[in-house]
Amino acid sequence: MSGEAVVTVRLVRSFEHRNFKPVVFHGVPLDQTVQDFMQLVRDDISTRPGLPPPFRKHPYDTMKIIHQAHGAKTNELVMSLEDDEKLILQDGQTLRAAGVANETEVAFFGKDEYGLFKANPKTAW
Repeated sequence: MSGEAVVTVRLVRSFEHRNFKPVVFHGVPLDQTVQDFMQLVRDDISTRPGLPPPFRKHPYDTMKIIHQAHGAKTNELVMSLEDDEKLILQDGQTLRAAGVANETEVAFFGKDEYGLFKANPKTAW
């Protein structure tokens, strides 16, 4: 089993407006902690060319698995609101222990915004 993976991180700026941007990370060590990976993503997006400033400065603090390679996809445009206890990555876990594998797609978002949207899941255009 390889210790590195390709992970797509979906930066979610707004659930209500379905505003997100996928960013691909290659060579992600699966034995690093969830907090370390979140910090790596924050550091990367703050200087990544081609990423609009609103995505660079957004307060991301939570990751949730959206899709695993060869698995079923959700019909939700941004991400599923189901199975939070199983799919939200927990601090202190390694990515591997949290269920992240090669070609996994995770959402990176603000937990408070997610809670508000989940309580009232209305979308606007």
